[in-house]
Amino acid sequence: MMKLFFARLKMRTIVLISLLSIVALGFQSCEKTADPVTLTVTSWRVDDMAEMNRIHALFTKTHPNITINFQPVETILYPAVLSQKLKNGEAEDLIYLRPFEVGRAFCEKGYLDDLTMEISGLDKYSAINLKAWTNEDGTIYGVPSMGVTHGIYYNKSIFAKYGIAVPATWDEFIAACEKLRLGGETVIAQGAVTDWPLYEIVFSGIGANFYGGEASRQELMAGTMKMTDPKFLSAFEMVQSLKKYFPAGFETKTYEQMREIFATGKAAIFFSGSWEISVFEGYGMTSAEIGWFAPPVKKAGDKVQYVLNVDAGIGLNKNCKNKEAALEYIKWVSGAEYAQALMTELPGFISLTPGTYSVSNPLAKQMFEVSANADLTIRLMAERLSAQSPAGSALMGESLIGLLTGTYTPASAAAYVQTQLDTWYKPGGMK
Repeated sequence: MMKLFFARLKMRTIVLISLLSIVALGFQSCEKTADPVTLTVTSWRVDDMAEMNRIHALFTKTHPNITINFQPVETILYPAVLSQKLKNGEAEDLIYLRPFEVGRAFCEKGYLDDLTMEISGLDKYSAINLKAWTNEDGTIYGVPSMGVTHGIYYNKSIFAKYGIAVPATWDEFIAACEKLRLGGETVIAQGAVTDWPLYEIVFSGIGANFYGGEASRQELMAGTMKMTDPKFLSAFEMVQSLKKYFPAGFETKTYEQMREIFATGKAAIFFSGSWEISVFEGYGMTSAEIGWFAPPVKKAGDKVQYVLNVDAGIGLNKNCKNKEAALEYIKWVSGAEYAQALMTELPGFISLTPGTYSVSNPLAKQMFEVSANADLTIRLMAERLSAQSPAGSALMGESLIGLLTGTYTPASAAAYVQTQLDTWYKPGGMK
């Protein structure tokens, strides 16, 4: 009887040990999935290191085993550095991507994962925002993240000195500029050395009210309008008409020099984008000193044609070794918490994530509110028209510098851009 008892006890002990071993293996498996993971993220937003780290801290709160290592590269170096890293298989896990052809090139070379079926709710993004990071075959390789706007900053004390109200129409704007010019002020801080502000901000951002915004952009791509058509020609004429309000020697001044002149209170007006809010704050200039207004319409009653440009999307490196964690990050980026944090930490950058968000910064709030009641568009040459060389964006910058320095007339500047585009671009395809 005792032998039977001990035999049964021995058998139960063996079973118990086996069960404990299985449980222990289960715990080991769970521990393995919860091992700490570090994801690297790269971007051209070097100046936003502190803000992005605070944003990523929110992600880490709900994903404590995932650490985000933000590794930005200077804007001017970013394309070449990223391209080389991808080619060498050394790129970061998560990659900030420029819109359309610039980001699409990395997808076409096989460097990015297909996110089409991985991220839910992509169908809720606006068509233009999603298209900016979608391949020709419909592959979505980037989640839309942030956009920027264009408008007019002004010095409140200078406007108050001359009793100038914020202008809504172009005639009111020119009248204000004349009053400031006659008073001996530096009216518009604008140079003609740096070409991208002339194309992106002045022609696209301010000029959209002249050439017709999104409808005309679509017609230009479709070939039913040319740069030499009257609407686009009127935008070139608008740019030329501003020349008399630029400072002496503007032909030799860069964008950065003009920004400093405005930020230090030495000019009344500065054409720029929403991204400059934090830069001005760095100069100690807040909404108490600096105001902002939307691009003036041609005549009272017109709806504002407003550039809300697609600026950055986020893609997944196909060589990422922690794809499960990386997809968790991208899912979070496509959600409301990230969108709100982005607009709080980086005022002037507008989240492209569908939803309702609050904006506390007074200047950013104005910019955001205008977008809700305007006809939205993006920069004129952002889609397709800059896909090959000579790129439409470069042609616009070159022609506008020529316009302001006397090389071109409005008509010849427009003709130059169109003639050069015709060397490779065909509606619906490219030569």
